[in-house]
Amino acid sequence: MIAHVTVELENPRLETLSPSRAGDFKTCPQLFKFRAIDRLPEPTSIYQARGTTAHIALQRLFDDPLDERTPDRLFDLFREAWTEVRGEEEFEGLFADEDEERKWGLESLELLGNYFAIEDPKSFDPEDRELDMLEDLDGIVIRGILDRIDRDADGQLIITDYKTGKAPPEKYALSSFFALKIYALLIRKRTGETPKELRLLYLNGPTLYRLPIDDQQLDAMDVQLRALWKAIERALATDRFPTRRGRLCDWCSFQEICPAWADDEVQASPSHA
Repeated sequence: MIAHVTVELENPRLETLSPSRAGDFKTCPQLFKFRAIDRLPEPTSIYQARGTTAHIALQRLFDDPLDERTPDRLFDLFREAWTEVRGEEEFEGLFADEDEERKWGLESLELLGNYFAIEDPKSFDPEDRELDMLEDLDGIVIRGILDRIDRDADGQLIITDYKTGKAPPEKYALSSFFALKIYALLIRKRTGETPKELRLLYLNGPTLYRLPIDDQQLDAMDVQLRALWKAIERALATDRFPTRRGRLCDWCSFQEICPAWADDEVQASPSHA
């Protein structure tokens, strides 16, 4: 998902913002520019392909009757989903040969099997899945797709996000809830209900992180989101998107063209007489 930006010569402005792009700007304004303004292409990795396909399979699992939501059924859904998406342009050329693709597939199924160690899909029906959200929060418009929302035994809302990557250490996990707090804010705006809990479900582990949520936290997120919106509009108006170097730079697709690394390259180059 991208931020939708309308740029006029005298009045650049932000039209909509997704939780992922808000997170990009918070992490590094230059990263936001590369993705949302310049819309530079990024190579698709085998891990992104796995995440896309696993999300489709997990979404479709809940279309089946309760007693049919088994590991074997989830594996079949993954195979079916990959057959559907593997021909798309973004996934072309990911594997050197069929053996490499088969190995990736087996590793993916093993990872999917971990899901059943965290929860039993036979025990509940989600309130909604892949929920397309577009909400005007009194002047700022936020859009995104929410993985899943459930109701617990007391009827309170629980937001769940699937992750196929490895869970961060617990002491760093709080920042990973940034996007889910935004989704909780959108749910409160749409339904008038404040979700009770946010859940990050990491298949690689598996690991489940849970965060109780309340109106005070959502009000604070609303303030932070508005500040980010204003900061993005200032960056658009001045065409200034400063870099912010950090540990995530090692995984950035744009490191070779990023101004933050240009000085390093100059210093590493041999001097000329």
